[in-house]
Formats: sequence, structure tokens, C-alpha cells
Amino acid sequence: MSEPSAGERVPGAREVRAEDAFDAAAVAEWLRGHAGAPDGLDGVPEVRQFSGGASNLTYLLRYPGRDLILRRPPAGRKAAGAHDMGREYRVQSRLAPVFPYVPAMVAFCADTSVIGSEFYVMERMAGPIPRKELPPDVSLSPEEVRRLCVNVLDLLADLHSVDTGAAGLGGFGRGEGYVARQVAGWSKRYRGARTWNVGSFEKVMAWLDANQPRDRRTCLIHNDFRFDNVVLDSRDPTRPVGLLDWEMATLGDPLMDLGGALAYWVEADDGLLFRQFRRQPTHLEGMLTRAEARDHYLERSGIELTEREWAFYEVFGLFRLAVICQQIYYRYHHKQTTNPAFRFFWLACRLLERRCRGIIRRAEG
Repeated sequence: MSEPSAGERVPGAREVRAEDAFDAAAVAEWLRGHAGAPDGLDGVPEVRQFSGGASNLTYLLRYPGRDLILRRPPAGRKAAGAHDMGREYRVQSRLAPVFPYVPAMVAFCADTSVIGSEFYVMERMAGPIPRKELPPDVSLSPEEVRRLCVNVLDLLADLHSVDTGAAGLGGFGRGEGYVARQVAGWSKRYRGARTWNVGSFEKVMAWLDANQPRDRRTCLIHNDFRFDNVVLDSRDPTRPVGLLDWEMATLGDPLMDLGGALAYWVEADDGLLFRQFRRQPTHLEGMLTRAEARDHYLERSGIELTEREWAFYEVFGLFRLAVICQQIYYRYHHKQTTNPAFRFFWLACRLLERRCRGIIRRAEG
């Protein structure tokens, strides 16, 4: 259980946006009747909203002696199967005994009458989170930045080595054919969310369909592995102690997870426009490049891969990120959200298509 110190400020927690507000008293009453450990849940908590997320909505519930986190889906159009709060809750509950980097779950609410949607509540994991920049109170030398980078990549490799049977997660995927399902599924999502101001991605989707490899193996994958989903040790901020945001976790191919993670890896010498969309501190001196990060993971995991073979996973990761951006922009475009942070996501989509096509040209050359 996290116990906030008096007056402690939680980075990233801000006033709740009007369109994302909910009945805090109703949540407090429900929690008192359903939390496994109801200590410290008297009264109505102060509610703050974390502004960093672009998918599910995340809130801080601050009681006098206890900090909790509430997760709920956004309003507006949602992709089929997305934003499943119960599934996200169960993944973390079952994973906790074998992977000590997940938050402790408190309760899951399937009753949409409480706040208008399903939601779940978990304990807050205290510690700095690297977002676009390192937290103001975290100062690392280039050598320490490198150590942080390597430790985060090792965390991904450790996740991929989890015994899913022992964790009771054997039924969280659909088995063989993961790569093919992902190519087909994300292509369908892009076509369904396309707006007039973005490219077609048809050449990229055709190339992915024609060049998809067989599944390497099946393991638990996070599917949204980024620095800003990692909680660091306050005493040693080069060491991860938590991994957040399990919305898209499933059983699948580990190299697809790696490709997805490196799609967010914006380097210091990337183009000016691409750098505008950086959301994690991969530009810092000491950080591994995308190629170095890939090679470290492959060596750590004992996987051999050619540059030509890697091109598929790199392009897929970038395409998948473009679809995520476009699905979010679709909600903004159709006024299902007014969050100004999403205003230029269409431009990110265009940049990602250009990057995909450049990688394809080099792979085919």
C-alpha cells in the first residue's frame, strides 16, 4: 500500500478535465464495499487526472493516508475488443505472483451504473516515471542513462520469459498465427479510422501482408512497452521497479513487442518533425540507438535475426503506432474528445507512413 506524505505532489496528476470527470462519491462508496483491503478508504478522495495517457483514462484517488489509481475507458468510438478493464485487471492479478513489477490490484467494477463505464482500482506505485524528459529530481550521467536503458530492455526480456502456465495466463491469447492476425487486424483498424487528411498506408499494408514471417514463439507480451510506462526506484533511478498500462497485453510473438517498443524510440539525430513527437527520453546522451537496443535485446534473448528479417518488425511497429495515433485522432476529429494534445496526431500518422516506406525501400534495395 502506498502512503503519501503530507503535501506530496504526484508528477503528472492535474485537475480533471470536465469531459473526463466522474462521481467521486459514488466510487468511494463502491470501493468501501468491494476493496479487499478497505483500510484508509473513509470519506471521498481528492481526484486528479494523469495527462500523459492517450488511450484509457487514468486518475489519482488521494485519501489522507493512501494513494490509489483508477483506470477507465475513454468516451467515444472504440475499436472492438479495446479498453477491456476486466481483462487488464485479471492480467495483472495473475501476473503478480511470478512477475514482481505489476501494481497490486484493489478491485474491478463491472457495474457501469457507478460512473458510466467499467473501471478498476489499483495501488499507486510510487517512484519516478521517465516521460518526455526525466523527472526534475532525477539527474543521471551518460553512464547511468545507459545503465537505465539496458535495465529497461532487460525488463522486457524478463517479461517475455515468464511462465504463462504458472501464472494462469495460458488462455489470454489465440495461439499460432499471431503475426498474421496482427497484420490483418491493424490494417482493418486503420482503414476504419482513416480521415481525409492522412495517407492510405495501402503500400505499407500490402508489404506487411506479403512479407510476414511465421511466429518465432509465443510468450506474454506487453504490447505498449515504453519508458513512460516504467516506474523507477526512487533510491536508484536506473533500476525499474514497476511496469504499468497492461491494456493490450496478450500472448504473442516477442519480436512484435520489441518492434512496437522501438517505434517510440526517437533519437537525438532524428528529423526535426519526428523529434516533435518524442514522448520518452531516448534522446539523452548515453541512450542506446534503436539498432543498439535491438541488438542488446536479441543477444539477451538468444535470438538471431538478419537486418532484412528485422525490417518487417520495425515497419510493423511503426505502422501499428500510426494506427494508434489515427484512432485517437479520429476521436478528436469527430469531436468525441477536445483534448488539444491530439490535434496534430494526423501529422504523426503521415510521418510514420513516410518512415515505413523508407525502411521498405532499403529492405527491398
